[in-house]
Amino acid sequence: MTTADFVTLDVFTDTRFAGNPLAVFADARGIGDETMQRIAREFNYSEITFVLPPEDPANTARVRIFTPTMEIPFAGHPNVGTAFVLGRMGTLFGRPLGDTLRFEEKAGLVTVKLLRDQGIVTGAEIRAPRPLTIGDTVAAELVARCASIDAGSITAAAHAPVFVSVGLPFVVAELDGLDALATAKPNVSAFHDAAERHRQAETDFSLFLYTRMPADPWHIRARMFAPLDTVMEDPATGSASAALGAYLATLAPGSDAEISMTIEQGVEMGRRSLIGLAVTKRAGTVTDVRISGQSVEVMRGSITC
Repeated sequence: MTTADFVTLDVFTDTRFAGNPLAVFADARGIGDETMQRIAREFNYSEITFVLPPEDPANTARVRIFTPTMEIPFAGHPNVGTAFVLGRMGTLFGRPLGDTLRFEEKAGLVTVKLLRDQGIVTGAEIRAPRPLTIGDTVAAELVARCASIDAGSITAAAHAPVFVSVGLPFVVAELDGLDALATAKPNVSAFHDAAERHRQAETDFSLFLYTRMPADPWHIRARMFAPLDTVMEDPATGSASAALGAYLATLAPGSDAEISMTIEQGVEMGRRSLIGLAVTKRAGTVTDVRISGQSVEVMRGSITC
């Protein structure tokens, strides 16, 4: 049997019991694939991470990300939180860590910059591992059924509901205000129908609803539902936020831009999260998406597996 230590933390917040919970196994050597999945199911967080030595010694680590039902290629809050944990350790697998970490993941190489306050690691900024891809549009009526809302509250002024990804695909749909966003709740039967119509290789059907604040269109309130992956609602979804930010920057006027956005999520769950985005657009194409946020440690423990 192997005993594996873990740390839990809340990500995209500086307050315990807010943000998005995460468990990090900073040394997952000796834990097999099947056991990793069982541990993820036991925690029942939206994701947990297992850290292994890198395949290329030029990189910091190989990071595997599991939901309760599957391994996924990329996600935002697991990267931010894992970097926070490793940054506070200072060394990993006998090697000192600098302020820039490089994680090998299924989606590709993820570069992470540690954020510090008076020398203490407080969070991290990550770069999305893949360019923006735009997939199929999804009928507003289907999105409305999934979210138990009126189809008339889905606005197509900027775009129709559509799949977007910078490493993990989500359907993004804009609503016409906070009232519609607040009333949304997942309809599991409709999600099954949606997954049958729109099969994705890397994940089940996940829905990211958002509305823009009238005073600042780059301040966004959002909610994310993925009930087919046992996540009825996620309090902070960095990968969806990054995909949405890249997509909105692509749609914005002008061929060159540096756009800063804030995505506020988890409010309706009582777990308010703040996700920072910085998007670079050159010649009409998004060339860089950076996701940033703070983290706070909650618990430490070990599992015998």
